[in-house]
Amino acid sequence: MRIASHMASPSLVGHYRTGLAMLFSAIFHLLALLLVGLSVNTFLTGLGEPGSELISLVVKAINTLVIALAMYELGIGVGKEYISEEEGGDIVQNMRRTITRFVGTVCIALVLEALIMIIKYSQLDLAGNLYYPVAILVACALLLAALGGFLALTQRVGRPAD
Repeated sequence: MRIASHMASPSLVGHYRTGLAMLFSAIFHLLALLLVGLSVNTFLTGLGEPGSELISLVVKAINTLVIALAMYELGIGVGKEYISEEEGGDIVQNMRRTITRFVGTVCIALVLEALIMIIKYSQLDLAGNLYYPVAILVACALLLAALGGFLALTQRVGRPAD
């Protein structure tokens, strides 16, 4: 007696996963492009406003561009992970590179945001609000420490034993 299987074929599941990964990769790339356009638009619009500070405009533009870079890196990472899985590439090394780049970009964005907040609060004499940027900096330090732990723990994974 044979039981009919209602499971999809492995190739169909593989195509579904790859297609969905490419869809998410494309969405992240589109978001990155939109953020770049938004950054340029905000900068150029701010230049036309009287009384706007150039330094503030540049910092806002850089902050938005760093977030766009994080979106781009995420799109690249999602796409590369599933492509290398299909092609038989070293997925562990690809993931280590992708996670390192993404976490590095996120840390840059966090530190930039904390610096912007520190400058803004010092200009407005709001020293009591400095807990927020300090908390962001501590979170960034913990994120970098976690990345270091991850890289240390996965250093030998995927490599032949010595």
